Amino acid sequence: MTQELSIPFEELELSALWDPAENAKAVVVLAHGSGAGKDHEFMAGFALALANLDASVLRFNFPYMDAGKKFPDKAPTAIAVWRQVRDWVEENMAEGLPIFAAGKSFGGRMASLAVAEGMPAQGLIFLGYPLHAPKKEEKLRDEHLYPLDLPMLFLEGTRDPFATPEKMEEVASKLNQHSELSWFEGGNHSFKVARSGRSAAQDGAWLADAATAFIAKHTD
Repeated sequence: MTQELSIPFEELELSALWDPAENAKAVVVLAHGSGAGKDHEFMAGFALALANLDASVLRFNFPYMDAGKKFPDKAPTAIAVWRQVRDWVEENMAEGLPIFAAGKSFGGRMASLAVAEGMPAQGLIFLGYPLHAPKKEEKLRDEHLYPLDLPMLFLEGTRDPFATPEKMEEVASKLNQHSELSWFEGGNHSFKVARSGRSAAQDGAWLADAATAFIAKHTD
């Protein structure tokens, strides 16, 4: 049963949704991508599928999304939000369970930047890491990833213009030994496969098995 929550951040209250697992073995804090918030069908599909596979999920909105603004918050704000939300979850919802940080595109990249600045996490789960802008493969967003020593899971569509397979494989090969790269055949940046007939919620749920296996591997 999804529960609506609010999380304090500076003078604001961030909207959030809690999807509890009946026999939770971990908690996943999940951030949205730049264009759609926590309520998007893709986010709901992924979160509810994880909850059915024994991981409780806390989805939250960044301030710009709650304010109805088009452009994402700058990195310092987004990183501060991540740290606050993660700490709030540990204090109020996690009940001592390990906490994984996950995010769609922008949300995942901001989680990794927060970890690079000291935010604790049992692991990072990227739902389509935005390695580069489309057709700008020479400008990679990768430097902060190499020093990270925690487990990382990159879930990537093979037709994602923000992470071409060749570049993504090259980056992944240089990361720590606990990092994994899992490809989803035909998926674009939103894991939509042409003519698949799947809903956005089903596209999100498609990623849950891989994420659950990663979580289980790093909670035993």
